[in-house]
Amino acid sequence: MQPHLLIERLMTIARVSALEEMASGIAHELNQPLGAIATFSQAGERMLSRPQPMTSAALEVLQHINREAMNAGEGIRRIRRLFNHTGTHRPPCSMRDLVEELKPVLDLFAKRHEAALVVHCEENLPLVAVDRLRIQHVLLTLVQNAFEVPKLPDAQNTVTIRVTSDRYNVETSVTDRGIGIPEQHRPQIFRPFFTTKSEGTGLGLASSRAIIEAHEGTIGFDDAEGGGTRFWFRLPALTGG
Repeated sequence: MQPHLLIERLMTIARVSALEEMASGIAHELNQPLGAIATFSQAGERMLSRPQPMTSAALEVLQHINREAMNAGEGIRRIRRLFNHTGTHRPPCSMRDLVEELKPVLDLFAKRHEAALVVHCEENLPLVAVDRLRIQHVLLTLVQNAFEVPKLPDAQNTVTIRVTSDRYNVETSVTDRGIGIPEQHRPQIFRPFFTTKSEGTGLGLASSRAIIEAHEGTIGFDDAEGGGTRFWFRLPALTGG
């Protein structure tokens, strides 16, 4: 696939993934207060139904609040179901092939950031069953972030992709030579809308997590040996078991 065509398709995946995670974030932020509105309105109904009630008009208002709160919650759930779609077509493929297909795109980003990109793929990797473009979107997100992190003094701007496997999983990691992730940011790093970039959306890592988890995989990060951060994701190997 030509690099410009792959970039176009990956950008489409990025936009859809951002919408997915935006819907998830809205649901996370609003379901709790909406539940509280419903709870308090129901309590109001009970209080107004006691021997000394307020006016019937006030009771009707509380019933209306309760009804609308429940409707809003159901609307958010519908939005999540609408966008939370990862694709059911997941043919077996090799992570090596997936990375090699994406590499011309990654090389363009490396050149733009005046950085070096190093790729190591283990021999005889087991196959994985994935939505190819979505996993490439995850890898592109991790590599872009790695290029953009603040660097240690005198550190080379080098990003390393490494693909390894064990009996059960194929692991893809992206390691940067940056300053690392501050302790206070670590619990929030995959949270929707959380970002340390002035122009960031806070959706890239959140959507990546959603994609990997929808593939029954795991994603995380740890400190890299010698400085920097290693982000990784693991996908179930078809030959595992």
